[in-house]
Amino acid sequence: MSFASETKKELTHFEVTDDEAKPELAAFIRMNGAVSISNGALVADVQTENAATARRMYQLLKRLYDIPIELLVRRKMKLKKNNVYIVRLKVKTREILEDLHILKDSFTFIKTIDRGFVKKRSAKRAYLRGAFLASGSVNNPETSSYHLEIFSVYSEHNEAICDLMNQFGLHARTLERKNGSITYLKEAEKITEFLSIIGATSALLHFEDVRIMRDMRNSVNRLVNCETANLNKTISAAVRQIENIKFIQAEVGLDALPERLREIAELRVTNEDVSLKELGEMISAGPISKSGINHRLRKIDQIAERMRNGETPSQVGLHVVEH
Repeated sequence: MSFASETKKELTHFEVTDDEAKPELAAFIRMNGAVSISNGALVADVQTENAATARRMYQLLKRLYDIPIELLVRRKMKLKKNNVYIVRLKVKTREILEDLHILKDSFTFIKTIDRGFVKKRSAKRAYLRGAFLASGSVNNPETSSYHLEIFSVYSEHNEAICDLMNQFGLHARTLERKNGSITYLKEAEKITEFLSIIGATSALLHFEDVRIMRDMRNSVNRLVNCETANLNKTISAAVRQIENIKFIQAEVGLDALPERLREIAELRVTNEDVSLKELGEMISAGPISKSGINHRLRKIDQIAERMRNGETPSQVGLHVVEH
C-alpha cells in the first residue's frame, strides 16, 4: 500500500463531531460526487476507489441524516481494473446537498467554499481532510522529492482550498492541469504541518522519521564527499610535488636549491605518504606549520614549472655547482 493510501486509511478512523463531519462530507461530495435525475428524483453518486473511504462517507451520511443509502461496487474495465465504490443518495438528496452547502436554490451548484460554513478552525481542518480523502495525494518521503497535492475540477474551488490551506500558514500554491487544477505543497515542513492539520498523526510521524533519516544520510554523504574531495586534492598535490622535486633533481640536483627548500624537497621524496603537519615536525631547525611547509613546496613547484617553460637554473634562482 502506498504512503498516500496508508494516510487516507488512517484518516478514515479519525473521530469527528457532527459539526466536523459536515465539512468533511461537503468537501468529499463536492469533489467526488455526481448528480442526476432518476424517475423525477434527484440522485447523488459519490465515487471512490478506496473501500475504507467509501465506508467512512457511508457512515457519516447515515449518522447525520439517518436515511437509506446504497453502497455499490463496480469493476473498472480500463487500465487498472480496480473496484469502484459508489455511495448513492436517493432520499432527501436536495436537502442534504443544501445542508452541506453544495446546492442552493434547489438546483444551483456552489463551486467554491462557503466561508460561513468553515468559519471555525475545526471546520477548516475537517474540510481539508475531506478534500484530501477525495482527491489528495502525497509522495512517499523516501522518494527523491517531497510533494503533496489536492486536485479540483473547478478552479474556483481550487483557489478556495489554497486559501483555506494558507490560513494555516502553509504557503500552498496552485497550478492548472489538463482537466482541472491542483493546490500543492513542496516543502517537507509544510507537508508535515498539513498532515497534522487533517489529523494524520501516524503518517506525520512516519514522514518525519524518514525525512530525518534521509537528511542524516544526505549530510553524511556530503561530509564523505567533501572529505574524499579533500583527500584527492591532498594526494594530487603530493604527487605533483614529488614529480616536480624529481624533475629538479634530474635536471640540476637538489643541492642547487636554497637550503630551506632543499631540506623539505628531500623530506618530501623520502616520506611520500606523510602529511604536511608531519613534514613540518621533521625539519631540523624545529617544527614548521602546515602553511609554512605548503609555502616552501609551492616555491619548488614554481621553480620546476619555470624550468619546464625554458628558463635557466640561474633565472629561477638556483645555484648550480659544477663538478
